[in-house]
Amino acid sequence: MSRTTGYRATTTPGQVEVFDFDRRALRPDDVELRITHCGVCHTDLHALGGPADQRGDAPLVPGHELVGDVVAIGSDVTRFAVGDPVAVGNIVDSCGECARCRAGQENMCEDFPTLTYGGVDRLDGTVTLGGWSSSYVAREAFVYHRPAGLDPAAVAPLMCAGVTVWEPLREWGAGPGVRVGVVGLGGLGHLAVKLAVALGAEVTAFTRTAGKADDARALGAHQVVVSTDEGAMAAAGSSLDLIIDCAPTTHDLGPYLRTLALDGTLVVVGDLGEARVQAMDLLRARRRLASSGSAGRVRTQEMLDFCGEHGVVADVETLPSAQVASALDRLARGDVRYRFTLDLTDLEVR
Repeated sequence: MSRTTGYRATTTPGQVEVFDFDRRALRPDDVELRITHCGVCHTDLHALGGPADQRGDAPLVPGHELVGDVVAIGSDVTRFAVGDPVAVGNIVDSCGECARCRAGQENMCEDFPTLTYGGVDRLDGTVTLGGWSSSYVAREAFVYHRPAGLDPAAVAPLMCAGVTVWEPLREWGAGPGVRVGVVGLGGLGHLAVKLAVALGAEVTAFTRTAGKADDARALGAHQVVVSTDEGAMAAAGSSLDLIIDCAPTTHDLGPYLRTLALDGTLVVVGDLGEARVQAMDLLRARRRLASSGSAGRVRTQEMLDFCGEHGVVADVETLPSAQVASALDRLARGDVRYRFTLDLTDLEVR
C-alpha cells in the first residue's frame, strides 16, 4: 500500500478537509500515478452537497478528471512505464463481458461501470476514492496516454467534459459538411464547440445572452444564435444536422428540435432530468432525440490523441488545491470560465 493525502467530505455538505489514507497495494495489472492536476466537475459539487448519512462508512473523496505521471506499475503492465504522462477519467473498471463492454462501450456496462470515486472495487469490494489526492491506483486498461505538449491542467477536464461531448460528436458523424449546434457554453459546451470545429463541422452556438456571442466566436463558432430571441430561433429553423445540448438545467427542447433539418439528431448531455418534448417537433422532420454519457476506452484515447494533434484543451482557471473551497463556492455560483482545475502538487503525504 502507498500512503496518500487527499480531500474528503465532512459532515457539513459542500465542505472538504485534508486527511491521509492508503491506496491499495499494486495488483499485477495496476498503474499508480502521482496526480498533478484534477478537475472540479459539477458532479463533485452534487456529491458533496448530498446528506452525510447517505455517504456510507467510506470517506467521500471527489475527483474524476485526473492527470499525472506514472510512479509504479504492476508486474503484468505492458502499456506504461514509470515516468509516462497519463490521465484517468470517470470510470476505472467494468465487467468486460457484457455486450456493451465487448462493443467498446465500457461506460454503458450492463453491470454498471466502476466509478473513479464512490464506486465499488470489483475484486475487494472497497469503495473507490477519487482524484482530489496526491496519488491514484487504477487498472492499466483504464489509464490513458496523455499527449505531450499540452498543459496538464487544461487536459484534466477532457477526461469528463471532453469525452462526454466527443462521444456524440463521433457517434453522429460530426465533420466536414455537417452542421452542428451546441447549446450552452459552460464546461461541456465550450469543449463541444472546440472539438466540433476541429473536426471540420460548421458550428452554431446557442446562448441565452447576446453578451456571450463574442465568447462563442472566440471558441471557434461560425454562427451564434441568441436562444431568447424568437425571431433568431425561427430563422435558424431546419438548419442543423446535429445538436449537442449541454445546458445544465431542465428546459424546453422544442425550440432546439425545430432547428434540426430532416433526420437531424438532438443529443442531451447536460441536464438528465425530465425532458419536455412535443412529439410533433420530432415527427415533422423525422428528427431524433438521444442522450449520451462519458465514453468507452477506445473513444477516450482517441479523443486524447485528437486533442494532442489539434491542440484542443479546456479553458481553465487553475487553483492550488488548498483553495478547493473557493473553487466549489464559485462553481456553485457559476463564476468560472469555463472549468476549474486543482493543482495538487501542494499536497504532500504527512
